[in-house]
Amino acid sequence: MKIKAIITGASGMVGEGVLHECLLHPDVEEVVIVGRRTAGYTHPKLKEIIHPDFYDLTAIKDQLKGYNACYFCLGASSIGMNEKDYHHVTYDLTMHMATILADQNPGMTFCYVSGSGTDSTEHGKMMWARVKGQTENDLMRLSFKAAYMFRPGFMRPTKGLKHILKGYKFLGWLYPVFKVLFPGKVSTLQEVGWAMINVTLKGYEKQILEVKDIIKLAHTA
Repeated sequence: MKIKAIITGASGMVGEGVLHECLLHPDVEEVVIVGRRTAGYTHPKLKEIIHPDFYDLTAIKDQLKGYNACYFCLGASSIGMNEKDYHHVTYDLTMHMATILADQNPGMTFCYVSGSGTDSTEHGKMMWARVKGQTENDLMRLSFKAAYMFRPGFMRPTKGLKHILKGYKFLGWLYPVFKVLFPGKVSTLQEVGWAMINVTLKGYEKQILEVKDIIKLAHTA
């Protein structure tokens, strides 16, 4: 099996890291980036779709057909946002694209970057966790071949990439310490990319992937 993947969020740290691993991996045949602006990459495997409005993908939906994986790495911080606005940029945006992709590509594996601490009950105290939980739950109800919810914690960034967040740049050198103190909460961004590729190729026994599952999948031969 060869992977033909759609990646969102490639102009952000996680999406760029996943893109980097896809371009290097021999089993990834083709990658299309969907974004509001260019991610600034050229590669023989890669093409890019620039589209300004992720709440209405009607104009480009035919270009999203024929892919067997989506690595959905697009997301926004909840800091300073009320629940209605955060729900709109997280749940509404994600579900709009995912619904189109499920209809266009019934054989697709969909990987969604959520976060450690996401609330599957949808009724907890943390607003962002409730919204992410609802998003995860409804994604798993769509008609994909498979859908996996990735809940990474702290990720050591991949050296040399363009979109590393400042906080991760500053704290990256502490990764070996974090790994000892919080082994179930830290991974590398490289492992997140590897895990997405491996879950597409081989599947996994759980749909919700915590950090320990991401690391296990990343190193599955």
